[in-house]
Amino acid sequence: MVIGVGGVSRSGKSLLANLLVTHFRKNGKKAIIFHQDDFVFPETKIPKIKDQTDWESPKTIDFELYKEVIADFKTRFDVVIAEGLLAFYDTELCDIYDTKIHVKISKKIFFERKRFDSRWGSKPLWYIEHIWKCHQIYGQPPQNTLLVSGERDYKIGQIIKKIANKTAI
Repeated sequence: MVIGVGGVSRSGKSLLANLLVTHFRKNGKKAIIFHQDDFVFPETKIPKIKDQTDWESPKTIDFELYKEVIADFKTRFDVVIAEGLLAFYDTELCDIYDTKIHVKISKKIFFERKRFDSRWGSKPLWYIEHIWKCHQIYGQPPQNTLLVSGERDYKIGQIIKKIANKTAI
């Protein structure tokens, strides 16, 4: 089974992916997570916007390699969890997912979380707005996607039940 987890930056995608992989492993499944950030092209090949590297552009991700890794992992694991802010951008990729989960947060919560995110240094407010706008353009979930709020604690039992209704686990 392949689960795609998408959502805007700081929405809680990685947290949800970690909770899911922990659940599946505790229940005897061979499960793995991998992150779209690991498939970013070298920074010199990524477009710029003003003076900033445009990490929000679909041109930053090697989608072909990402799909190859999913195909390989599907042969070696019971559950593959692929997470990233552009998880739903590529239609071929969306077709690979057995289950799609979109972690949704409000623009207000996004701005609050992103302003305090210092992992890659502080970002100007215009760039934080750019991240939100890009998510609205490139990160929207397709039909038949399970929507999960990233603004409160995850009810992992309920999420697992919804996944189970779509796919044999």
